Amino acid sequence: MTALRPQIWKDRTSAFDIIGDVHGCAKELEKLLEKLGYQLKFRGARGKRTVTISHPDNRKIILVGDLVDRGPASMDVLRFAMQAEKDDMALCVIGNHDDKFLRWLQGRDVRINKSLQTTIDEAAQESPRFLEDVRRYLEHLPSHLILDGGKMIVAHAGLPEKFHGIENKASRAFAMFGETTGQTDDLGFPIRIDWARNYTGQAVVVHGHVAEKKVRHKNNVWCLDTGCVYGHKLTALRWPEMEIIQVKARRDWFPHPRFS
Repeated sequence: MTALRPQIWKDRTSAFDIIGDVHGCAKELEKLLEKLGYQLKFRGARGKRTVTISHPDNRKIILVGDLVDRGPASMDVLRFAMQAEKDDMALCVIGNHDDKFLRWLQGRDVRINKSLQTTIDEAAQESPRFLEDVRRYLEHLPSHLILDGGKMIVAHAGLPEKFHGIENKASRAFAMFGETTGQTDDLGFPIRIDWARNYTGQAVVVHGHVAEKKVRHKNNVWCLDTGCVYGHKLTALRWPEMEIIQVKARRDWFPHPRFS
């Protein structure tokens, strides 16, 4: 079990840019960061380049998980996230797609669907050393982060107040997958329980996971997954300004019936 890690940046009052599900859309991520005022300096060969990131106002990047699958450049997104964390410029929480790719890297039995296959195909072009670095990186990602003295919680699928600051099997499962009724809608997708409807916590909760065309904001809960990989937008929430910044996807990378 991954150790409790929400203490990171817990007591640092800082300005953050929280970014929704990237899903391998590396170019859109770069464009969004530049729009947010980050300075990116690349080095190395194309396709395996690394980047140095800075911001004149010392802002930091928070990624809500689901770095991989479906999009064209999951390895580049991982390379970015790993280097940015190493440089103390970013943190990320574990997403359900990241977790599934991690289990594949660990040699565990996973069902390989079309989404995961896109990442596996990319991984086949990488060195064993890089994939080992990715495995270690994904293994240490927490279920959620507590930021700015407890004023903000970031978890991939969101997190009710009863799980804030708790890292166990139940909290980690909720943070990655949310909660469903066990039924499916007319498109075949799980019907999700709207936990945000009854949220009364003081902390702002920011998450992704469930893609919609518009940012959802309800009872101090924000969902930033606006379907970039489905041809829509990649979204950031600026903290503490509470300002939404978006860039359009370069194209529809992975068709989705809700975005057709």
